[in-house]
Amino acid sequence: MLIGDVARRSGVSARMLRHYESLGLVRPTGRTGSGYREYSGEDVRRIFHIESLRSLGLSLREVGRALDDPGFAPAELVDDLVRRTRERIAAETELLTRLRRIDAAEPAGWEDVLRTVALLQALRSKDADTRQRTALSASGEAPLPVEALVEAVLEESDPNVAGALRWALARAGGDGPALLAEALDSPAAEVRERAVRSLAEMPGDGATALLRDALAHPDATVRRCAAPALGARGVADAIPALVDMVVGETRDPEETQGTNDVDAADALSALAGDPALADRIAGALVDHLARATTGLPARRRLTQALADVPGATAARALTDLSHDEDRAVALTATYVLALREGR
Repeated sequence: MLIGDVARRSGVSARMLRHYESLGLVRPTGRTGSGYREYSGEDVRRIFHIESLRSLGLSLREVGRALDDPGFAPAELVDDLVRRTRERIAAETELLTRLRRIDAAEPAGWEDVLRTVALLQALRSKDADTRQRTALSASGEAPLPVEALVEAVLEESDPNVAGALRWALARAGGDGPALLAEALDSPAAEVRERAVRSLAEMPGDGATALLRDALAHPDATVRRCAAPALGARGVADAIPALVDMVVGETRDPEETQGTNDVDAADALSALAGDPALADRIAGALVDHLARATTGLPARRRLTQALADVPGATAARALTDLSHDEDRAVALTATYVLALREGR
């Protein structure tokens, strides 16, 4: 079979077949009377073997070893090919993500493209100050894409940089709340916490609805972050969770008692500014005070929480508590009552 026929049947160009021959990969076994290369059936089969191995990502040198070295073991090379392929996919995925983010920024010209690329690179800088400055400048002519901000805030461990990123994300709007909500299902606890803290600073009804859903999240940290944020937004649904936080009641016995109780008390105080909610909050706090299972530290926190709740129900409870057998509880209640009476 002449080289032209082999090229047509194999799909390998004549030029490449000559290159294979120069490398010693496949040599035609014969020549015609006119001196033309003539390939046998075995030669053609070897060409197909070469192409099959090349399709796996082997170099021509590796193909030659695989075909001609009797002691060649493919396992190690295949493992190496798997590693290289994964690295290539990761690099291509990163490139695709970068291109999508540039496209989302809707650049008007190459200057905008270059500016966005510079911002994206700065956002991934190893220097915390650089990352923070980039987050704080994430507005104006070349705003950072929302996806990039979400990814950055979910990975950020520096508290100052994280605060700047949350600020930038809250200003950016867009799909930020939805992307953060997806991160609440992350297998990594630190990512879930960063997501809910960021969501707590997002404005709008969409973020509020997602925070409502977070009240029932299986992760206690997510619940403890969502409840005060909802209280600050005036959402009464958060009251039971906030009261439980003040008491220190948990679903998980390994959770730390009293965690975030100050934030919870502040949120209850803000909600109690609504007269329609003040007695409801006071009633919930008093209910826990009356339980025999409520320990002394919790009773002290409940008394302190009552101090910032207006209304008759809270006043009656504080009057009773001013005679409490625990001196710290009694003194707190007495002091609060004196303040209320202007003394």
